[in-house]
Amino acid sequence: MVKQHNARNSRDSRQAGKKLIASNRRARHDYEVLETLECGMVLKGSEVKSLRTAKVQIADAFARIDDDEIWLHDLHIAPYAQTATFGHDPERPRKLLAHRDEIDHLRARVEQERLTLIPLSLYFKDGRAKVELALARGRKRYDKRHAIATRDAEREVQRELGRSLKRGLDRR
Repeated sequence: MVKQHNARNSRDSRQAGKKLIASNRRARHDYEVLETLECGMVLKGSEVKSLRTAKVQIADAFARIDDDEIWLHDLHIAPYAQTATFGHDPERPRKLLAHRDEIDHLRARVEQERLTLIPLSLYFKDGRAKVELALARGRKRYDKRHAIATRDAEREVQRELGRSLKRGLDRR
């Protein structure tokens, strides 16, 4: 049986994966990531259109738990160009969607351990906008230097292993 290719099948396969919109690469440098959580976002139509064109700045964003809800602050989604008068406020706080037990767990850890909620990336998953939220601890300057030194040492070890493996194969 041969499966026919049509527009509907290709659209379904495209939406099945994850499409990255933006990532906060600086967050992994400035913070030690302890846990991650995938959350949905409550958005307006013009915000979704802007996200599809990747008109977003995630670098300064952070999340807070207020009244048993998670809110994402300082995420800048540029206004959609084709929207006339019914656009959106680019800097408005956006509600994140998570289960009650996940919110309670995050709240307990944030309050007890003085941690921060930082968005790591924005993406579309199955056609829905998602944010990867990290429970993180801020790093001091010397911690950042130590993390860089550790990462460089691991890279050097991997390079040497690759070279020695290649030398071993060349001798045969």
